[in-house]
Amino acid sequence: MPQIKAFFDDKTSTVTYLVWDPETRDAAIIDPVLDYEPHAARLTTASVDAILETARDLGLKVVWALDTHAHADHLSATHHIHEVTGARVGIGARITEVQRVFSSMFHATDVCPNGGAFDELFDDGQTFALGDLTVRVMHTPGHTPACVTYIIDDAAFVGDTLFMPDYGTARADFPGGDAATLYRSIQRILDLPPETRVFVGHDYLPTGRDHPAWETTVAEQRAANVHVHEGVDEDAFVAMRKARDATLGAPRLILPSLQVNIRGGAMPPPEEDGQVYLKIPVNRLGV
Repeated sequence: MPQIKAFFDDKTSTVTYLVWDPETRDAAIIDPVLDYEPHAARLTTASVDAILETARDLGLKVVWALDTHAHADHLSATHHIHEVTGARVGIGARITEVQRVFSSMFHATDVCPNGGAFDELFDDGQTFALGDLTVRVMHTPGHTPACVTYIIDDAAFVGDTLFMPDYGTARADFPGGDAATLYRSIQRILDLPPETRVFVGHDYLPTGRDHPAWETTVAEQRAANVHVHEGVDEDAFVAMRKARDATLGAPRLILPSLQVNIRGGAMPPPEEDGQVYLKIPVNRLGV
């Protein structure tokens, strides 16, 4: 059984997971966050450094830095983890589709849409080792083309595909997103054994709940997810998701996040003056 410790980032409502094999002490960090203050364009690593300090205190060796997808709501700290620990950076193989769209949007000529910013591109069904544990990768697109779920024993880390049952599901209106595809991906998760623990990537505190939560089960999702509980068919879900998405604005950090996250959490290269710049393409996003 994997050991799991969750870290909730209040600014982005993101949950980062430190997961380890209790026998070998090899560890992975899933969906880590860089601290970015957009008004001053100030970047720090305090949040992820606190997780790395916890890993050291527990005697863990961080060997994987994993993203479930190219996030649109926070900058990924996977590259920082790689620099500090030597951990390999992994993501789903369809990140190349996301790179293709957004390298063009940001005129990121240093980004080749071949996944080269990552150490490992995981195919659907691929497995890899975390110490003596086996991690299975399930492609769960819909929110983005590149979304994956990492399954370790009885634990499934679903990223943004599912949220807590009282909040529902991810939006599907980003470039390459699709509500019908999202529904089918969710059904793959809900086909896991009912006792499977589901660890979500965000918690946005719906009305009626005042404390963040991030762990549920497949059985609870089937019974009570407000968007996709048993009895909700694909047509009904797609109609709901499209109507809901039409009311949503763009995430606050979408533009800085995507141009960093298609680079595996690395910053764009410095320009001639030695300064790193993030670009704001005007009227290009369409969300």
